[in-house]
Amino acid sequence: MIYNDAEQSFEITASTKRKITTGIQFSTQDIGTAKITFKLTKDGEPLPISNATHGKLYMRMADGSAFYVNTEVGDAFEGVLFYVLTDDQIKHAGTVTAELYVSYDNGQSLSVHKFSFEIDKALIDANIAPLAEYYIEDFEDLKTDINKTTDEINQTLNEIKAKFNEFENIETKTGAQEKANVAEANAKAYTDLHAAKTDNPHKVTKSQIGLANVDNVKQAAKTDFDTHVADNVRHISASERTKWNGSQLYRLTSNDGKQNLLADGTDLLSTPSGFYYGINNRLLNNPDPNDLGWFSYEITEGTSGRKKLTATASYNSTMWYGTVHTDGSFRGWRRVLTDVDISPSWNSVTLVNGAVQDSVYPFKFSVSNNVLWLRGSFGTLPSSGTSVAKFTKKPTQLVDFVVPTIGSYGTARFALTTDGDLRYDGMMANDSAGVSRVSFNIGIPLW
Repeated sequence: MIYNDAEQSFEITASTKRKITTGIQFSTQDIGTAKITFKLTKDGEPLPISNATHGKLYMRMADGSAFYVNTEVGDAFEGVLFYVLTDDQIKHAGTVTAELYVSYDNGQSLSVHKFSFEIDKALIDANIAPLAEYYIEDFEDLKTDINKTTDEINQTLNEIKAKFNEFENIETKTGAQEKANVAEANAKAYTDLHAAKTDNPHKVTKSQIGLANVDNVKQAAKTDFDTHVADNVRHISASERTKWNGSQLYRLTSNDGKQNLLADGTDLLSTPSGFYYGINNRLLNNPDPNDLGWFSYEITEGTSGRKKLTATASYNSTMWYGTVHTDGSFRGWRRVLTDVDISPSWNSVTLVNGAVQDSVYPFKFSVSNNVLWLRGSFGTLPSSGTSVAKFTKKPTQLVDFVVPTIGSYGTARFALTTDGDLRYDGMMANDSAGVSRVSFNIGIPLW
């Protein structure tokens, strides 16, 4: 992920702490990228952060709204926390006043520091109305403009006076109403008399109104027509007709709308467009044939013969994509990396067979982009050739490696087996009695 990252270092101390006005400035268009990274120190050393440590950030925005949120751990050993502003928070333009806290599960809490930063309103988010500006260069021009305006006002007043003179010759409202009432009464009397005549005074024939073209047969009653119109079994709606006309020639899913199950041995490259699932090691051209779980597949094909395939593992949502060119050649699978792959989290390791974790630098692991990373220490070692930990991620062949030791500064030999066992294979030097612990900082590829 790409971030507009602003770093801020804080020393936790009981001395007077004034609010820091930082130089941090984000934009309302920094959507999903406005990141503040805090580096915390105590007595000149990085503040240790563990699973029992919780960073809290309080922000009061320029419009008075407030947010109290959890930060995330960037580096536990170096005392690094960070927070990425949400899409809603970044829209509050103006000065933001904030305070960082650190709390622990045992009830203790630290106020780290107050600080402020800016959120600038981007031009695309601003409602900018153009302003008209007027300039008068000297007093004589101003005087001329005033005289011109006065003349125009006088002319308008004269025109209004002339209109009032014309109004005096117009009949009054009362007189006009009396005449209108008389005309309305006369018209109503005539129309009432004409409407009462039933002897066809205008001598209209059936041919003149088109009745000569109508067959003299019995017509259906209106209730019959209403019943027919209301019959939804015999008729379809406009939306139904549109849906049917736009329907597909074959089903992309099963009848219940779920994915279609691929038969064992199916070649993914020859499968038509649709949504599918299947056991991956039973299908041909699957992105991860060593995975025994089931996969979801989405396959689309264009008019030119180009085909796009996506595959998603069920157990960890890992995704791959691939294409078949218009010439029929498959361009291979490509894995889609996520923020978890790029910035993985560190997990505690359960030691076995008498191996003991180091209390200050515990032994941890992380998996990123098919690489098993190990860091930290454990002190007490079992006898040579004994497994000290077991991992679910396994290499396809035995991996031997060495790590430095603390104490006599020797070198310890280890191996990661194809069963996932981390095995201690003894010391490289003869002075192993002075070793206090071993220190890991290594990445092991998982082919």
